[in-house]
Amino acid sequence: MGAMGDKEFEDAVEEALERIPARFLEALENVAVVVDDEPNEYHWDALEAPDSLGAATCGDELLGLYDGVNLLERADGYDGDLPDVITVFKGPHERCFGSREEIVEEIGKTVVHEIGHYFGLDDDRLYELGY
Repeated sequence: MGAMGDKEFEDAVEEALERIPARFLEALENVAVVVDDEPNEYHWDALEAPDSLGAATCGDELLGLYDGVNLLERADGYDGDLPDVITVFKGPHERCFGSREEIVEEIGKTVVHEIGHYFGLDDDRLYELGY
């Protein structure tokens, strides 16, 4: 299995964000992208919430999660008090993918997948698109 240092993993997430077309990044409002080592109970509960669009997974591993109000569900009065959060999990990426190159590639897919949830796409549509 691959292993990356924390800084290297964070840099790969930043690089994945830099590859997103500007028009999509500019449309993100009040969204934080964070890295965490492992999902915790809160993340798993958020995934099971009735309004969850899903998350990036690999078998039983949670690679990433979008936690927030997607763009389609935001009304004109959305005040955005707390930011939506996209979390990319380091440990599951390292366990699921064997090389640094595979991990970096999958980080990119995870970031796109979770941004897709922000835009209101569900897991089925994102998997159809290759994410």
